[in-house]
Amino acid sequence: MWGLPMPKKGITGHDDWVLTEALATALVALEQLEPKHQPSAHMDDIRKMLANGKEPSAVSLHLAQAKCRLFPDTDPLEIYREYGIGDEYG
Repeated sequence: MWGLPMPKKGITGHDDWVLTEALATALVALEQLEPKHQPSAHMDDIRKMLANGKEPSAVSLHLAQAKCRLFPDTDPLEIYREYGIGDEYG
């Protein structure tokens, strides 16, 4: 029918993107804790959820972007290299 909005997939229409960004940000933040305070089992689960159905390079990109957001004073190219991403994304 013309004039009707397209049905949204999920709640926002981009749920997978929002969840991926949130999980990447949470994982990077948890990695900053002292090892004895890191919830390693939960962090492993977050890694599995991030990797589910995604290319490893896409996961690395999400993690690098999350770290750039959490550490805006750090050189982004340094962060991207840390995650194995070349200069083409910096």
